[in-house]
Amino acid sequence: MTEARTGAPKLRRPTFRDVTRSLAAGARDFASAPVADLFFASFFVIAGLIMAAITYATGQTFWLILAVMGFPLVGALAALGFYEVSRRRAQGLSTGLRDVVGVVWNHLGGQFPWLAVIIIVTFMFWFFLGHMIFALFLGLSPMTNVSTSFAVFGTTEGLSMLGFGTLVGAAFALFVFSISVLGMPMILDRDVDFITAMLRSIGAVREAPVIYIAWGALLAIITLAAMLPAFMGLFVAMPVLGHATWHLYSAVTEQNQPS
Repeated sequence: MTEARTGAPKLRRPTFRDVTRSLAAGARDFASAPVADLFFASFFVIAGLIMAAITYATGQTFWLILAVMGFPLVGALAALGFYEVSRRRAQGLSTGLRDVVGVVWNHLGGQFPWLAVIIIVTFMFWFFLGHMIFALFLGLSPMTNVSTSFAVFGTTEGLSMLGFGTLVGAAFALFVFSISVLGMPMILDRDVDFITAMLRSIGAVREAPVIYIAWGALLAIITLAAMLPAFMGLFVAMPVLGHATWHLYSAVTEQNQPS
């Protein structure tokens, strides 16, 4: 494991060219280290399948709606392994599964868990609030099983619940995205505390909201689309997007200019 550089880096405003180049670089990284990528992506595919199975087994389909809407919030948690693959590939280091897992494991005792906890707590709070939103709009509606539940979402109350819930969920997703899009790769790349990384990431998003929000929307759309075939699309989407995020961070970072 190489030593992380000290101090938060200076960040420049990204361009849409940076976005397209990052996506292309992400695809190349995925092709170069499929074993490590599939290993990390498998945790999220399995998590998705477990959520769906519990939902269908209990007949509580509204939990699946909330889980799908909130799933992108925890997507950032898969990224550390993908970031490390990209970082090691750029430095000409081994991208074997054992090497990458070793670095990720070492980071579990540093600043990363604190940022991860904030993301998890945000996700759990959204889950609770989403349940309250459901109860507010559809608390008196019959939700007996999968075949009858979806019809309820087409009612006035159901559409209102989906619309309001989407707005609230988007606010939560924007918060998580803002603290993590540059904050998480910064913690891997630099010897900085999680608060500094979060604030720098939020500041960067605030300075270039159009590009970063477009990037976040693209991540969300691809992630949600990848869930449709029984979550199997996440095996490709998560690694490519994780690598691309690292490359976007690298593109906007003046690597040798801490401040």
